Amino acid sequence: MTSAYANKMLRKLSEDKEFYRRKEAEGCTYVATLEEEPVIPEYDYVKTAACIEEIDEKIVKIKHAINLANLTNEIEVDGNRMTADQILIRMAQLNKRKSVLDMMRKMEPQSRVGTVNYSTRRPVPEYRYINYDLDTVKADYDRIDAQLYQMQLALDKYNQTVEFEVEL
Repeated sequence: MTSAYANKMLRKLSEDKEFYRRKEAEGCTYVATLEEEPVIPEYDYVKTAACIEEIDEKIVKIKHAINLANLTNEIEVDGNRMTADQILIRMAQLNKRKSVLDMMRKMEPQSRVGTVNYSTRRPVPEYRYINYDLDTVKADYDRIDAQLYQMQLALDKYNQTVEFEVEL
């Protein structure tokens, strides 16, 4: 299966597991008064626990197969070969850096911060100044954004096309 298909399977298995967890939460107890015939919900602990365990085992196998594929298959991005897990790590790093650069590129070269009263007669305004070249920061932001775009395209192609074995 491909990574894209495996992730769809994982979502379906998670939904199935949540179904059994809710069924368990609703069916494992019931409330009744002493004067009435109790309405006992249909609930079989052994069957429900077995279903949840079976789903968990499938999830482990699929996630393990995805991890193995991500560790062993190389993807080319802008002339560099990286494994899928390396791309994911690098993308997380670049996204954090992009966030910082985004904040920096939006700053004004000079901005008023407030006023300090050194004396009661004359308040003195304070200003914040950037301590970097705004054009360099903007260029780095654009470069990182382009890198992330290329990595995401390569990863999307990998997720849709590279197949690996999963023993369920």
